[in-house]
Amino acid sequence: MADLAPVERIKAESRGLRGTLAHSVADRATGALAEDDAQLLRLHGSYQQDDRDIRDERRLQKLEPLWRFMVRLRLPGGVCSAAQWLAIDDIARRYANGSLRLTTRQTFQFHGIAKGDLKTTMAALNAALIDTIATCGDVNRNVIASSNPVESPAHAEVADWARRLSEHLLPKTRAYHEIWLDGEKLEGPAEAEPVYGASYLPRKFKAAIAVPPCNDVDVFAHDLGFIAIVEDGRLAGFNLTVGGGLGATHGDPKTFPRLADLAGFLPPESLLAVAEAVVTTQRDFGDRTNRKHARLKYTIADRGLAWFVGEVERRAGIRLGPPRPYAFTSNGDRFGWQQALDGRWHRTLRIPAGRIADSFDRPWLSGLREIARVHRGDFRITANQNATIAGVEGGARAAIDELIGRYRLDAVERAGPLRRDALACVALPTCPLAMAEAERYLPQLLGRVEGLLEAHGLAGLPLSLRVTGCPNGCARPYLAEIGLIGKAPGRYNLQLGGDARGERLNVLYAENLDEPQLLSALAPLIAAYAAERGPDERFGDFLWRSRRIGAPAAAGAAVKAAT
Repeated sequence: MADLAPVERIKAESRGLRGTLAHSVADRATGALAEDDAQLLRLHGSYQQDDRDIRDERRLQKLEPLWRFMVRLRLPGGVCSAAQWLAIDDIARRYANGSLRLTTRQTFQFHGIAKGDLKTTMAALNAALIDTIATCGDVNRNVIASSNPVESPAHAEVADWARRLSEHLLPKTRAYHEIWLDGEKLEGPAEAEPVYGASYLPRKFKAAIAVPPCNDVDVFAHDLGFIAIVEDGRLAGFNLTVGGGLGATHGDPKTFPRLADLAGFLPPESLLAVAEAVVTTQRDFGDRTNRKHARLKYTIADRGLAWFVGEVERRAGIRLGPPRPYAFTSNGDRFGWQQALDGRWHRTLRIPAGRIADSFDRPWLSGLREIARVHRGDFRITANQNATIAGVEGGARAAIDELIGRYRLDAVERAGPLRRDALACVALPTCPLAMAEAERYLPQLLGRVEGLLEAHGLAGLPLSLRVTGCPNGCARPYLAEIGLIGKAPGRYNLQLGGDARGERLNVLYAENLDEPQLLSALAPLIAAYAAERGPDERFGDFLWRSRRIGAPAAAGAAVKAAT
């Protein structure tokens, strides 16, 4: 039998994710954690990072890297009360780098927290009834769900199922409460983990719930997905999807992005049992020897969908029905005011790359704090890095509009659909995996592409563009009409041909391009699109129809549509 990956030993010997993490956090001789504890920290919702912009400078000064920590919150379905927003804002100002980041997993990340402030941060979150349990690492992470809040009874039910699924798949260990909240110390063996076992999952695991016709969570990009089937105004059940995942490794053809398979239909009351069966099947059959081959998508690609569905049905004790019809029409957010069936209003704000900070012309951190002080509803973080002010009574709209205008929170929405829908991961300077810029490069990149579109009279047309600093896929670039994936400083692979519904992977068009080469590659394609496109035809669809891009990428590229 092949040797297990090193992290498998760390998890198995950790006594329920404890390890020596408490000692490492208390050690003031260094700003870092012990190596094994840095791995365990991920399952507590935090990553150890350093500022790569000053890494060389500190090395020359014979100083250790400027170690800091990213902390990610657990917010099932992205729901956050106004009081919680104010608490999160306070933590960002006091302990982090003075900014908030909204992620594609519908939650907040803090960046720049010093080790000495980690416990204080966790305690402040706990006081606001928020935790970070299992938002990173080899467990099921924050469960995301279509974020049009209380648009219908079905949306409210789906939000509740996201919460219940998140709670059901939480680790049972009390290590988090012991280490961060000074809870009672465990004596003896670690708590039993009936879902995860002593070694947890072979790799990270992501779950999403979508409500057609909007696929704003990109449900097919996830290990586990549920597509809500609404019939006669009620939630009839879910179509199950399994085996999605977008991470890959440059130069390794054995790794690839994959869209999930449609596995069958289940009634609502079976959701938790089926989800647990999917997780435990991956726990027992996922590859623990090679982390590049450890996601559920490879388990299904190797063993086949029929085998996997049979195993899930056996464990869950149910028989899946045939998938029921559904249709997605978009995978973006809707901006401006939208009224729900209950008469309340919701206002989604565009937050480029999810970064909320105060700058001279965009004092957005302060603006959203002021809104949270007067808002009587809640907030919803979207899977597209935006924020929704939800549950606003009609008479309160004017006050919120005044604050939106005063703090220029609607500035980007007026700039056009390209900027409205673009996504980017954090990348440099904090992400250790980043090979190129993403968030910091996005404004410049958008300006360049806007110039190409304007030159051909296309400035007002929608176009999805996503950029990441590495092939890990955090901003879901493999689903974009134009995807840029970092290869080296200033260089990217160009992926083309995703659709506007999250149902088609794009394909590699050209490798290792700098900015002039990127623009040179895009210019003739955009020119052809302007001259030859059909009525309402999207750029990605045009590229396929006109055969300007090649065959679909790798296994799992085609999604089996329900009919």
